[in-house]
Amino acid sequence: MEWKNIYRGILMGISDLIPGVSGGTIAFILGIYDRLLESISGFFSREWKKQLGFLVPLGIGIVITLLLFSRFIEFLLENHYEATQFFFMGLILGVLPYIMKQAEVKKNFTARHLVILLVIGAALASMAFIQTDENVAPITELSLPTFFLLFFSGWIASMAMLLPGISGSFILLLIGVYSTAINALSTLNLPIVLAIGAGVMVGFVVSSKAISYLLEHFTYVTYAAIIGLILGSLFVVFPGFAADPMTLVTSLITFMAGLVFTLWFSSPKKTDITSEHNVEA
Repeated sequence: MEWKNIYRGILMGISDLIPGVSGGTIAFILGIYDRLLESISGFFSREWKKQLGFLVPLGIGIVITLLLFSRFIEFLLENHYEATQFFFMGLILGVLPYIMKQAEVKKNFTARHLVILLVIGAALASMAFIQTDENVAPITELSLPTFFLLFFSGWIASMAMLLPGISGSFILLLIGVYSTAINALSTLNLPIVLAIGAGVMVGFVVSSKAISYLLEHFTYVTYAAIIGLILGSLFVVFPGFAADPMTLVTSLITFMAGLVFTLWFSSPKKTDITSEHNVEA
């Protein structure tokens, strides 16, 4: 067992719990991104036992974090919504320099990549006008329609969890079930947790293989899409400016805190993913 993966799982769990930095970004910074994708793919194969030493400690760390911090995040969203959203915005914006550096944007991006970036960013930003209101009461009882909603939400979120850029929690926020997920974790509502978790697990199987393929064969196009998603997500998370001066000041402070935290956390020099995936498209 690679027990040092417990602390890695804790860091990934924190990032996946809040709609800012993705667990994939943390895995990439920690230098285990390729191994993570390979282990998830390998776990659902005949050689699944070989992956347990890597995945079990990682999973323990993630579960510990989800159980310990979910109630705290729920409290912040209920009592300090604007300031918390601005903190998320700082986290999201702080990822950009790191992702752009790994993609070597100035060197590798052409007009085609910029068009992809802008189109995807604009498409996501437009959803700010139709997004689900996260202030509504969370889902606490499972029915057939809500099961399918939560299952497919988890499936889609799992793709973002593995991408080095946009977080799964942000996808849940965009779909409108983030508060449901946080509430279910903090209250240990197992039916809700299992519905979302089942979608995440199924999504991991598909996503790990798909993302590996895209990063290997369409490296910079994939990066352009990721950067577009990050830029567009800022418009969706933006809660508006509060009329209360104190809330406005607090929001500015939390925004800067999120920005500085992400910039600091992404500062270690790790292997460039573009050196491992050399095929451009």
